[in-house]
Amino acid sequence: MLSTWRICLLLALGPSTVEVPRLYDLTTETSMPHLEENLRYTVERSQRCLSRDDLASAFPILHHPSLAGCKLREQSHDQSALTYQLVCDRAPGTTGQATWHLEEQIIRGRLDVKLGGKNMTFSQRVTGRVRGQC
Repeated sequence: MLSTWRICLLLALGPSTVEVPRLYDLTTETSMPHLEENLRYTVERSQRCLSRDDLASAFPILHHPSLAGCKLREQSHDQSALTYQLVCDRAPGTTGQATWHLEEQIIRGRLDVKLGGKNMTFSQRVTGRVRGQC
């Protein structure tokens, strides 16, 4: 049985990381190693409210036409990490995986993709720092 002070502590801490939407400052880094040196990397910054349910679609590259019909399907999870498999209905041979690492004030995700039939790979990393509530 939990003591009164432990219950108070749990209530004060609130829901576990990323269960309720929180506002994040996001930095998104896209890496395409097959391109020329000056085109290999892009960095974008934005703000967005995210909860655990939003992480499967939080990588901006998933909204690009080349990945139309692709989505991330959760494979496993624990308190501090989620892993996903990229599933593509309209792009046979396109494969990928993503992992999110969750901490109290920061989230880090990485998506690795290999486009089918082109032997082209790229990755996208998203880092989010909590700014507040939504």
